[in-house]
Amino acid sequence: MLDIKFIIENKDQVQDGLNKKGYAKIINLDELISLHGSINKLKTSSQALAEEKNKLSNSIKSASAEERPAIIAKSKALGEELKKELEELEAEQAKFNDIMLRMPNMPSPECPVGPDESGNVVIRKVGEIPHFDFKPRDHVELMELNDWSEMERIAKVSGSRTYAIKNDLAKLELAMHMLVLDKLREHGFTVITVPSISKEKPLYGQGYLPFSRDEIYYMPADDVYLSGTAELILNSLRADEILNEAELPILYAGFSPCFRREAGAAGKDTRGLVRVHQFMKTEQFIICKNDVKESDKWHKTLLSISEEVLQDLELPYQVLDICTGDMGAPKYRQYDLEAWVPSQNCYRETHSCSNITEWQARRTNLRYRDNADNRVKYVHTLNNTGIATPRALVPFIECHQNEDGSVNIPAKLQPYMGGKTKIGKNL
Repeated sequence: MLDIKFIIENKDQVQDGLNKKGYAKIINLDELISLHGSINKLKTSSQALAEEKNKLSNSIKSASAEERPAIIAKSKALGEELKKELEELEAEQAKFNDIMLRMPNMPSPECPVGPDESGNVVIRKVGEIPHFDFKPRDHVELMELNDWSEMERIAKVSGSRTYAIKNDLAKLELAMHMLVLDKLREHGFTVITVPSISKEKPLYGQGYLPFSRDEIYYMPADDVYLSGTAELILNSLRADEILNEAELPILYAGFSPCFRREAGAAGKDTRGLVRVHQFMKTEQFIICKNDVKESDKWHKTLLSISEEVLQDLELPYQVLDICTGDMGAPKYRQYDLEAWVPSQNCYRETHSCSNITEWQARRTNLRYRDNADNRVKYVHTLNNTGIATPRALVPFIECHQNEDGSVNIPAKLQPYMGGKTKIGKNL
């Protein structure tokens, strides 16, 4: 959410941001500003009517018997007028709130401008793409060969886009999370496990709603939603608080099961582990001071940590600077990391690293008191994937496979795999 005062005072800049993000047809700034003016007039008018009505009501006791009927009649008429204005105010406020909740964050001036993923810019490529002297298998073939999954059986039980992995692959999945959680602890993060259940309000706070309702699992009997990332919970964990500046930055390493309907991905990646409804995710989440230089510093730190993860896993990857039209409503700046998937002959996303500035904090009312001027300000929030599985398993087992179907374990991961240097059915 943006500050309406900022919108009014910087209308041309905001309109430019809407154009770059592809929201020009969704957000009508003239309508928004007009509603704001109408709301202020109605608030002033209704307050004046209420005060006048109260004065008349208070004067009834001291009025003569002859004066009272006229005073009562006038008070009743004012009450009807006040009721009408309050109903109008409520309707105008609802329209205003709906537009404000759909108002995207303004993109950084440094973001590449583009309409969609075609405008994303590759910043760098790291690592050598593997070249095999045998015909490599894809991850599904490797799982079948090594008795690492129950994909067909679990589909009968739980439906499509679900997974059940076992034996060394199940251990590998957990090992990846432990490696990342230990790394984040070394970087000063507080490790925290969070629920996958949320009330509706936090979804507006994060920015899932009102944009992506069709992607979220809802349980109407309990009026709760299933979370698609620990970011959702962590973003509202301190909602409505005023923090001391000394508490900042707050660094969370959140772990949770995650759920996504993938309603917008019909027919895409239906085979294997790439796009499933339930998965496990370790999320990096940061709350820091309201200073773009400060949050930009942490944004780069988050990115470097994820690069460390991919380097520890010895995966070739590329870093993308995400363009304005592809980054989504909450983002001020976004980087994505994509690891190489041999069977698809391309890089696929493993991490998404975003600076949200104060956009989420305004929605959750999360603030802090600045020591320099004693003013209360909204914090900046940032998030990035630590590791998400089983998706990360796909490039991992495909890139590290051997001709016999075994998979090599990189040195940094071996302590979490009981010292094994390889895994596979015949080992």
